[in-house]
Amino acid sequence: MRWWERDPWLELAQVMLRNPFRTLMSSLGVGWGMFMILITVGASNGLEEGVRADLGSRVKNSAFLWTNQTTMPFKGYPKGRYFRLQADDVAHLEEHATTLEAVAPRNQLGGWKGGNNVSHGMKTAACGVYGDVPAYKDIDPIVIMEGRYVNQKDLEERRKVAVIGKRVRQLLFDKNDEVLGQTIQVSGVNFTVVGVYRSQQTGEDAEESENNLFVPFTTFNQAFHRGDEVGWLSLLIREDVQGDTAMAEVLRLLKAQKGIHPQDDRAFGHWSMAEEHEEMETVFGAFRLVSFVFGGLALLAGVIGIMNIMLITIKERTLELGVRRALGATPRIIVVQIMAETLALTALSGLVGAILGVAALDALDGYLVMQEGNGIFRHPHVTSSVLWTALATMTVLGVFAGILPAVRALRIQPVEALRS
Repeated sequence: MRWWERDPWLELAQVMLRNPFRTLMSSLGVGWGMFMILITVGASNGLEEGVRADLGSRVKNSAFLWTNQTTMPFKGYPKGRYFRLQADDVAHLEEHATTLEAVAPRNQLGGWKGGNNVSHGMKTAACGVYGDVPAYKDIDPIVIMEGRYVNQKDLEERRKVAVIGKRVRQLLFDKNDEVLGQTIQVSGVNFTVVGVYRSQQTGEDAEESENNLFVPFTTFNQAFHRGDEVGWLSLLIREDVQGDTAMAEVLRLLKAQKGIHPQDDRAFGHWSMAEEHEEMETVFGAFRLVSFVFGGLALLAGVIGIMNIMLITIKERTLELGVRRALGATPRIIVVQIMAETLALTALSGLVGAILGVAALDALDGYLVMQEGNGIFRHPHVTSSVLWTALATMTVLGVFAGILPAVRALRIQPVEALRS
């Protein structure tokens, strides 16, 4: 069978169009299986995109740690003791922790989710006020629109400077105002604006993030009488270290530093983006696998349907195949012909299903973009690797589907075929 000649393709088309309704119904199963593989995997990717977006712009190897109340007595300290992190704890981690790239102490005026009146001239806005160090920008990235971020000189000289969010700028300044160098007031303390930033998030999350301002950590503690107190720690874990390994080392060091029982698991609260990403990769990896398996089962059912149709076709073409054998067609020619017909029918059906699946995902993605949806489901899509894997799976199944009809065709004896 020469693929570059016209006759084999015309013969293939005649076989498929001899009973078009039956061909269509047998092809439907394969197309539906391919369609379901792409839709389910694409939906899984869309759900993963939404979850990642909700996790925010923080880098995947970041972690956050704060203090709670002790639950076990240790070294003369009673159970139920309250304690705080301090600047020397930060230095201790920077010196001894081998799994961390950066340690960023943070403080917030008014406590967690606290709002503070920030004013400029006659305008006042309720904003979040944070004391930060330069390393925090590597943990929770933002985009500097104007000016700069907090730097090391600001910390050393305790400069009264502030980096304000885009939303703060809109609330306190007119659109055409020159913001850099202007003075804002926070709880009676004046700060000079040295930068304006915007969030990398979208929707309400971005607006909330942009309603904050950052001042140097040392300046914050001095201006608002916090001494060497640290509200919580933001950590950047080395990329070659797992999140749980890094947190185990950090907790061990801090428990020894603060005199806390090594088995007191509630003395510190912590949350790790690294662990979240690791868990998410596991969950969505399993979800994609399940989606592929169930879609593959639907595809297998469709291929079995095509195999059955080909067996019926072989029976109907007994005389034709017998004449071919009588005229000198070798078993190889018969096998190649039947395999080609089965594979072509499977491939055509699968390609139609794949095209419809990709088109459906693109249409859904376009609809979500038009709706400006920022929910849990975003950008459903399939990667090229998934698409090629599905097509390869379909091809392999098509080859196996053609084996039994080819064997059945080889069993036809020329004399018996002509006699029938």
